[in-house]
Amino acid sequence: MAATGLISALLLFLLICSSSISSSEKTRRPQPCKRLVLYFHDIVYNGKNAQNATSAIVASPAWGNKTTLATPIFFGDVVVFDDPITLDNNLRSTPVGRARGFYLYDRKDFFSAWFGFSFAFNSTRLNGTINFAGADDIMKTTRDLSVVGGTGDFFMTRGIATLMTDAFEDDRYFRLRVDVKAIRMLLAKDFVHG
Repeated sequence: MAATGLISALLLFLLICSSSISSSEKTRRPQPCKRLVLYFHDIVYNGKNAQNATSAIVASPAWGNKTTLATPIFFGDVVVFDDPITLDNNLRSTPVGRARGFYLYDRKDFFSAWFGFSFAFNSTRLNGTINFAGADDIMKTTRDLSVVGGTGDFFMTRGIATLMTDAFEDDRYFRLRVDVKAIRMLLAKDFVHG
């Protein structure tokens, strides 16, 4: 009789332990399998810097123009860019790729933008793109964008990119630090059809 009670208590204990383990596994977030920290440098065209500009205002509200961002918080401006990507925060460093896409200032009540862009790599070391999309609350120290896909060496990449404004000069230049944490990254050469 005592042995039956002991066995029942032991089974109950094991059942409780196994349910707590399985529930903690369900709430555990997947760990990033790849991490890249890169910088991109955006130089807005101002009517005089065509040689150095890496972005241009392509649409503006009625009160704005295409060489100056609309004041006070740039609402309504749409900017396309083809910015160099570097491994450090030096604009003169050798680029490892290009950041290509657009951002638009989408809030009337505070300083905010929405990004859609790709990091494009074309070298012997890395080839392909990582694609990003999401809202950028510019006034926050760090903010996250979704990594929504990739091509080439970054085939089907998913994850989070944490942005941080590393430098800015008025509305003419800014540099973003982008910390890419990929949850899922399949290398194209490892992908098997069939």
